[in-house]
Amino acid sequence: MQDTNVLNVQLDEGIDRPLDYLAPSEWKNLRPGIRVLVTLRGRKVKGTVLEIKNKSAFAKLQPALEILTEEGNLTDELFQLAEWISHYYATPLRRVLRLFIPSAMRGKASPKKQKRIRRNKPLNELTALCKELQQKKPAQAKVLEVLLKRPKGILLTELLEETQGSISPVTTLAKQELITIDEMEIDRTPFDAFPYFPTQPKTLSEEQQTALSALLSDIKENQFATHLLHGITGSGKTEVYLQAMTETMALNRSVLMLVPEIALTTQTAERLKSRFQEKIAILHHRLSFGERYDTWTAISRGEIPIVVGARSALFCPLPNLGLIIVDEEHDNSYKQTDEMPCYNGRDVAIMRAKMANAVCLLGSATPSLETYTNAKNGKYKLSTLKQRPQNTKRPKITLIDLMREAEKEKRIPLLSAPLLSAIEKRAAIGEQSLLFLNRRGYNSLLLCSACNESIKCPHCELSLTFHKQKNLLTCHLCDFTINPPPRKCPKCSAETLNYRGAGTEQVERTIKAIFPEIRTLRMDADTTRHKGSHDELFKQFRSGKADVLIGTQMIAKGLHFPAVTLVGVLNSDGAMNIPDFRASENLFQLVTQVAGRSGRSLLEGEVIIQSRQPSHPLIQLAAKDDYENFYKREIKEREMFKYPPFTQIARLIFSGPKDGVTMSFAKDARDILIKLLPSAYEILPVVPCGYAKIRDRFRFQFLIKGPKQGFTISNALISLQTKLKPPKETKYTIDIDPQSTHF
Repeated sequence: MQDTNVLNVQLDEGIDRPLDYLAPSEWKNLRPGIRVLVTLRGRKVKGTVLEIKNKSAFAKLQPALEILTEEGNLTDELFQLAEWISHYYATPLRRVLRLFIPSAMRGKASPKKQKRIRRNKPLNELTALCKELQQKKPAQAKVLEVLLKRPKGILLTELLEETQGSISPVTTLAKQELITIDEMEIDRTPFDAFPYFPTQPKTLSEEQQTALSALLSDIKENQFATHLLHGITGSGKTEVYLQAMTETMALNRSVLMLVPEIALTTQTAERLKSRFQEKIAILHHRLSFGERYDTWTAISRGEIPIVVGARSALFCPLPNLGLIIVDEEHDNSYKQTDEMPCYNGRDVAIMRAKMANAVCLLGSATPSLETYTNAKNGKYKLSTLKQRPQNTKRPKITLIDLMREAEKEKRIPLLSAPLLSAIEKRAAIGEQSLLFLNRRGYNSLLLCSACNESIKCPHCELSLTFHKQKNLLTCHLCDFTINPPPRKCPKCSAETLNYRGAGTEQVERTIKAIFPEIRTLRMDADTTRHKGSHDELFKQFRSGKADVLIGTQMIAKGLHFPAVTLVGVLNSDGAMNIPDFRASENLFQLVTQVAGRSGRSLLEGEVIIQSRQPSHPLIQLAAKDDYENFYKREIKEREMFKYPPFTQIARLIFSGPKDGVTMSFAKDARDILIKLLPSAYEILPVVPCGYAKIRDRFRFQFLIKGPKQGFTISNALISLQTKLKPPKETKYTIDIDPQSTHF
């Protein structure tokens, strides 16, 4: 066809492949990333422009209808980032764009509007009229009485609540042109209403000042760089973040701060609000469509210079980005695993900073081995904080040998005598304790002593967990439940079922039974199902409404409770025997992080770690918070067995309703990749996943391992997708740089 502007558009819905549309001649400044309204089979749909061409392979094209200026247009920088994610994580661009244009912006939400009532006559005139109407038409008089006190007007909903009346007198007064009814947009951004106390910048230690100066040097030069702030728990990393943010915004540049858990989002936002007068956006997956729509729109307009959130906040349209902070950069929560693209938020943050000529600051007391290696090799700039500020001491560490305790008590105790004594002592003097056990529920399984089989989920083949409060067995993968639990074994019919293993619910009940006067709170996936539940529990604990907080790993990360002087790690061995090359690293990080919640103010802290293997080198190093020696030990093993950071790994996961068909499909994919990849790459055999069955779908996997050479693995996997046709109901997921190679 003749030369003109042809838009290659990826639709939000209806069809997977992009389509060509004709751009009206009056449209100017066209570029990839803009949002447009087009037609598909007679109905209007939204889409994103991927390319502007002069010609199309099709002779007759439908015209594009409208440029959607308020619909999440991608800047050049964000579109470039989307293309990089698509290539590196071997994921079609249409899937990647869903990260940058959330469903709230794709048409499932819109601005919230409410009717506003305002006075339309002078004050003295309405005052006189109000007196006249009090006897004849009291309902109208009530409306005017409220409006006389509200010179800027009032929302209709509030007016009806105050007058306790109907809308009829309001519409009557509007017809008489005494008042005006118009519409206004309601701001649903969720943070400004939170309480906070203003704080002043703290005097930095010499270590903190050195770290800040290194950061500011690059920020002021508008120069991309990645910095690692490696500071022990409680060393004041947050204060360095805050002062770096202050300097960044003084240069009229915006700041994005990522935190790993929804539980940390609000606490971090409250700290920022106490320091900054500017508007702050808070983004995480539990926002409603309306809240996300309003927040996203305000960010894109440049109305909000600070954004804090979980990994999805990384894709928000912050203009003029100057600094990205990735707090607790080692955390697995930054990795998306449930669907493609299986991106790592930390790595994408570095790429976004590079494309924006911004600085990316990674912070952690226990950096990932890949990050620390990059820092030691000079790829990242390293700053270290080895001391806690204000002369606060590191907590005293006590290791409890559970096997010795078992000899005394004739069983392995859930809570050892020294830990119980320490809890009682802290509660008596008004200090708080935190107990960590990375397993929820009351008992972890119901086991038959006759046939040695546990009660398993029929859909996942996973042992069911007992929840005593609800008196049911449940699967933590698919929520299948048995209520009430059986009395006989389903396999052998013997009445020899015994509950084994303890979870957070049992810890809570045990504390209440031993110390009825001690107040407890429990924080796990069972108690934080509802929106706002994290915030409510943290507020209760911080305000002193409980003496002991019991929880899973969501309480182990970055939380700051000044009154906590005791941390108990109830079972530090659980993750040690998982067949995953990151198992040791994950365990060291978890124990070190949870121990770091103790003694974060002037009060001296104590950490009690219960273990069946207290002499194990990993437990010893975690107890001493000795990251350097842990790194030296672990990096040797990684190099010996050719694991990251010395190689790159990709994991392919296949799932389907038929195990034979799924495994055969996985083997076919492996055979194709053997031909696509150079001989330097090892492709491991197909094996069942750690969770071999979830929701009636069988799961198999294989790993690719080899040198990290540009996009070599990614290119092969992109090519694989053009050659693979999955059997019916069978799916596969590509995970580049997986955090787990087991589950």
